[in-house]
Amino acid sequence: MTDCIFCRIIDGSIPCSKVYEDEWVFAFKDIQPKAEVHVLVIPKLHIERLDHLDSSHAELITHMMLILPELAKSQGLDNGFRTIINTGPGGGQEVGHLHIHLLGGSNLPGFH
Repeated sequence: MTDCIFCRIIDGSIPCSKVYEDEWVFAFKDIQPKAEVHVLVIPKLHIERLDHLDSSHAELITHMMLILPELAKSQGLDNGFRTIINTGPGGGQEVGHLHIHLLGGSNLPGFH
């Protein structure tokens, strides 16, 4: 999907501050961080949103969840972190490619 900004980041045509990559996922620093640490974790396979997953994606989404603590630790988040998946326009999703926000650091705002 050449019109997808995240697919273009994965293929290298848009620069980013990459923090992790393996055969299934790509992670990079958000250009508009909402926390001291704000990393986006995206599958290399273009999946538009969380509710478009099906059973064929089980291994991929499991892998994504299992690497989050590793990524958090690599970013210095030894005291905890937050993950967010926005789904669809009503859920605040701005880019049509499934992604997990990994947030942490000092002064992380709470939910009220």
